[in-house]
Amino acid sequence: VQLVESGGGLVQAGGSLKLSCAASRATLDHYAIAWSRQAPGKEREAVSCTRKGDESTYYSDSVQGRFTISKDSAKNTVYLQMDSLKPEDTAVYYCAIGEYCSAYVCNGIVRWGQGTQVTVSS
Repeated sequence: VQLVESGGGLVQAGGSLKLSCAASRATLDHYAIAWSRQAPGKEREAVSCTRKGDESTYYSDSVQGRFTISKDSAKNTVYLQMDSLKPEDTAVYYCAIGEYCSAYVCNGIVRWGQGTQVTVSS
């Protein structure tokens, strides 16, 4: 299983970015899928999770209403649309696949992507 993120970059506060996570040698429909982020000097934090099956979505309080997780099964790709970005959103963003969502936290993670850098300037 391989997960490859893309779409990161530098954006001004208030702007938008859309991250992609493409999977190979695995079908995303079989997993819960999550996005997490890690800012410099901080621990990795969960941001969003979408359940397998009914594809319910969950978000941390810090991104609720600004970020949207979605999946394109035909492309075997998951996305994270990030709007109204803030400087505190600056981090390396990782996608992951796992067993199930406990709210916005993915449990039983079996694979992480390599990460993509998002930098939000003030």
